[in-house]
Amino acid sequence: LVVIDEEQRFGVMHKEKFKLLRRLVDVLTLSATPIPRTLYLALTGARDMSTIETPPQDRLPVETVVGPYDERVIRDAIQREINREGQVFFLHNRVKDIDAVATKLKALVPDARILIGHGQMDPDDLEEVMTRFVNGEADVLLSTTIIESGIDIPNANTIIIDRADRFGLSDLYQLRGRVGRYKHQAYAYLMLPRHAGLLSDARKRISAIKQYSSLGSGFKIAMRDLEIRGAGNLLGPQQSGHITAVGFELYCQLLKQSVSALKGEKVAPRIEVQMRIDFLAMNPAEEGTAAPPAEGDPTHRGSSPRKPRINPGVEVPREVGVYWMDETVPDPERDQPKAPVERTPAYIPLRYIPDSRQRIEIYRKLAQAFDTPAAEKLREEIRDRFGPLPEALDLLFLTHEVKMLAGTRHISCVETRHDKLMLTRRGDPVLVGGMFPRLTKKTAEARLREIKKLLLNLA
Repeated sequence: LVVIDEEQRFGVMHKEKFKLLRRLVDVLTLSATPIPRTLYLALTGARDMSTIETPPQDRLPVETVVGPYDERVIRDAIQREINREGQVFFLHNRVKDIDAVATKLKALVPDARILIGHGQMDPDDLEEVMTRFVNGEADVLLSTTIIESGIDIPNANTIIIDRADRFGLSDLYQLRGRVGRYKHQAYAYLMLPRHAGLLSDARKRISAIKQYSSLGSGFKIAMRDLEIRGAGNLLGPQQSGHITAVGFELYCQLLKQSVSALKGEKVAPRIEVQMRIDFLAMNPAEEGTAAPPAEGDPTHRGSSPRKPRINPGVEVPREVGVYWMDETVPDPERDQPKAPVERTPAYIPLRYIPDSRQRIEIYRKLAQAFDTPAAEKLREEIRDRFGPLPEALDLLFLTHEVKMLAGTRHISCVETRHDKLMLTRRGDPVLVGGMFPRLTKKTAEARLREIKKLLLNLA
């Protein structure tokens, strides 16, 4: 038996070396926040998973405060903790100016006893610093991320994290877990740069750590981390990475093909179909927004043309748009100005399936439904588990049907621009009478069925 504690701190190669110690070995990994790759392996059924959801007796959730860097907030937080005879972690993850931060903290709270600890110190000196802090000989420990794990000081119940935007979601959760290890109310302050704009992923991480502050929320944090960073490479060493780089559906299909090939099974060739449907919103962020105008469209204005969004047939909803260089053969006709197309939802509504793990599982199963019977079986399973399907999910299934049908007709791209349908087969556009086919229906469902009918009529 191999037991790996704090599993998120190990790479794939490290963990695989443990397995080589014996020909047959059982592996038990422990983590408050599993890395995306490990979590996805558990969600797909490749690994067993159990969760501990019962907190220790009298334990209180840590109150999380997010805000811009403010010396008054820092001073009040430290002073309040000292007044109740507690201790404070101040995390500053830059060794080169950590002494300057110590001087600033001393000026803010002159009565505070401050110690400095970081990984570049002599081991004996660092041990002395930690021993003095544990023994209560200091009020504030100014340190780097060396306190992330293995620290259990019940009297330390406030942590202040400088430049929290520079930390990963798992890091923030682990750091917040350094406080609140007794029955006293604990506080975590996440300090952000006052004037600098945060990257989209950083905003999501900060929002998630603030939202999931209840006891035992590590699993929810890990699920959100999986959505933000992606599942990584399940057959390689990468432990995170956006599967949307190739699309969730293609990723699942490639994974299934790779596993079949390793088992020696025959792998049937497949055609990857790109779906760029401008009247569908494949995630909540696109709902209600107008589709971007195509290049060359007279309604488009500006110095640089925008690129149309990809709308994969099956996609894990996320807020970040993914863009694709448009290489479609231009329409020989001159387009006329048209009103923007409003997008109709075609995804799993959060109200219908609130649990993110179950939503991802449904998306995965739909991505691996390669024929109509498999898709219908999944539809019946969803109806049995969650009730009648909402319109958005019905449209998602219909979109998947169109995509499967396009694959059987060797269509590599299905794209719509207003009422124009552009199909690409073997690199060439499919034309009817020398022109792109036109859609006449108004609703999203009727348009999808019209596209399906056109595909059925193709030889």
